[in-house]
Amino acid sequence: MGIAAPAGPIDRERLEAGESMLRKLGFETVCADDITRESGYLAGSDERRAEEFMSLVNDPEVDGIVCARGGYGCHRIIAHLDADVVRKQAKPLVGYSDITTLLLWQLKKAGLMGFHGPMLDRPGSLGAESKRAFSTALLGQGSPPRIAGQSMQRGWGEGRLVGGSLKLVLASLGTPWEIDTRDAVLLFEDTNEAPYSIDRMLMQLVCAGKLERVVGIGIGSLADCTNPTRPRPTAMEVCEELLAPLGVPIVSGLPFGHCDENMPWALGARAAIDGDRGEIELLELAVAKR
Repeated sequence: MGIAAPAGPIDRERLEAGESMLRKLGFETVCADDITRESGYLAGSDERRAEEFMSLVNDPEVDGIVCARGGYGCHRIIAHLDADVVRKQAKPLVGYSDITTLLLWQLKKAGLMGFHGPMLDRPGSLGAESKRAFSTALLGQGSPPRIAGQSMQRGWGEGRLVGGSLKLVLASLGTPWEIDTRDAVLLFEDTNEAPYSIDRMLMQLVCAGKLERVVGIGIGSLADCTNPTRPRPTAMEVCEELLAPLGVPIVSGLPFGHCDENMPWALGARAAIDGDRGEIELLELAVAKR
């Protein structure tokens, strides 16, 4: 398993803890000698991070790539990546938060699924269920999973899974990797955004026409999305107010994002959303069974 730091820097201690976790799950690890390099809020220069990523893509000994952490920086390396090579090598990519940008780019420009899932920046807090799901997803083992949450709005729909960090979904608008939500199940999560900010981001999706043809919506962790000086409405109340009028099934409280049980899901995979049962069922595996 190749480890990349395409965005923010990761310290050596967390990197080693993350590598240890991967080895315990049965994966051998490979990473660049300078992966812990820092350049302000970035893991080294744009050229270093892009070269590292493409080197792992091209390395015949690397079967998949998991990102060390998010933060910020993926937007800055997209121009240095080769979608044709990424498509040809077809390696599973795992990450969330800022890695949403890479996942959306890969889906749009290389036509490849990727996993919105755990990284290496907080391995000690990652739940046992997430670790098992991470391993089985990358190995293409078992049946397509079900992810259970709570029903916010009843109904049923089927479509491709799209989404990720809400702020990065918004940041894709107007770019070559702009999110395509037509006939899709939109999943989103975020952290440290006040409810009014969640409101603004959802309204931008509405105004951009990105919610007109969704077949369902799944809401993951909204960690620390509060406003101590104005506790109501909550972030979840904002979501319900703005999304319920769409008339599509909505499931909230799904275990993914900036939380301990960060369950992986395959961006671009077909799935069914059941608003009555409060769950999402993947209908296909993103990695061929081994």
